Parts: sequence; C-alpha cells; structure tokens
Amino acid sequence: MKRDIEWVEKLEDGIKRKVRIKFPGHGKIKWQFKRSDEAMWDYDTPPSPADWLALEEKMEAFYNRRRAPFKDLELVKMMRKKNS
Repeated sequence: MKRDIEWVEKLEDGIKRKVRIKFPGHGKIKWQFKRSDEAMWDYDTPPSPADWLALEEKMEAFYNRRRAPFKDLELVKMMRKKNS
C-alpha cells in the first residue's frame, strides 16, 4: 500500500485516540496507537475486536476505490478472524 491508514476516534472518557496501520510486507500488519493525553506512540497494545472491524471496513472502502491491493484486504480479513 502506498500510504498508512489512519483514523481518530473519541473514547468513552472523552480522550481522542489516533490509530495508524502500516503494511510492512510479508503478511504483517503494524498497529500504532496514540492518545491525545500521551506524548508517545504505543506500539505494544494489541488491537481490540472493534479496531479490527474498523480496519476491515476501511480496507474495503480503500479497495473499492482502488487505493489498496486485494492481498492487503484479504490479509486484514484473515487476521481479523484469527484475532477476534
């Protein structure tokens, strides 16, 4: 994929959380999280089932607009089933 996928969501406590996804290759997905009340990115927290669902929805939209390859969409679907 040419660029990262990012979105911002508001948590129950009112804090904004930025989610960034990278596809470094070889069937891997790299998740990054950053809360607005923290200075550093979090690379270690595993994504929640809701995060996987949001990524799959965004990947389908990217694929339909020809901005993501089919192999990345299939990888996300497979990983979501495995981790949910």
